[in-house]
Amino acid sequence: MTEETTIGGDIRALRSARRMTLGDMAAAMGKSIGWLSQVERGISSPTVSDLHRIAAILEVPVSMFFGVADAPEDERGIVVRAANRREIGERDSGLYEALVSPDLTDDFEVIHSTFMPGAALDQPRRRATSEVVYLVSGQLEMWIDGTTFTIRAGDSFRIKGAEYRWSNPFDDPATAIWVISPPVY
Repeated sequence: MTEETTIGGDIRALRSARRMTLGDMAAAMGKSIGWLSQVERGISSPTVSDLHRIAAILEVPVSMFFGVADAPEDERGIVVRAANRREIGERDSGLYEALVSPDLTDDFEVIHSTFMPGAALDQPRRRATSEVVYLVSGQLEMWIDGTTFTIRAGDSFRIKGAEYRWSNPFDDPATAIWVISPPVY
């Protein structure tokens, strides 16, 4: 397995997307730059407590680093089977998300999201990203920079560094595919 398909590759991609240096992250962890560099290159493995600290620093769920089922050698880093997607995000909010991309080492990530009826992101969010979203099924209410949109199956929209929030006040789940650059999960 190459470094691009390891936890270390994902850590590097997330750290870089947040414009953190090795020194910044190592200092936040209380570890050496050398240790972090070895983790990112797949030479050393972080402990579970290290992964919890890394997840907190990078503001991602620790589940981001777990849950990938083993894949045949010729598929690793290339094919992601539906049953092998990494679940990410917080399930208790009514939003279920999975990483569709093989890992986070590209300039973008692809996320599969399911918004359950009644689920909502009540507090506006803003990320330094460009995001294009395609609604596969259902409907969503989206607020982007203060403008409200009802998004229906087959519609798509872009969020480019804008403040946004969402809600599913409808009776059916809504499913979307997000392409986000740079990776944030």
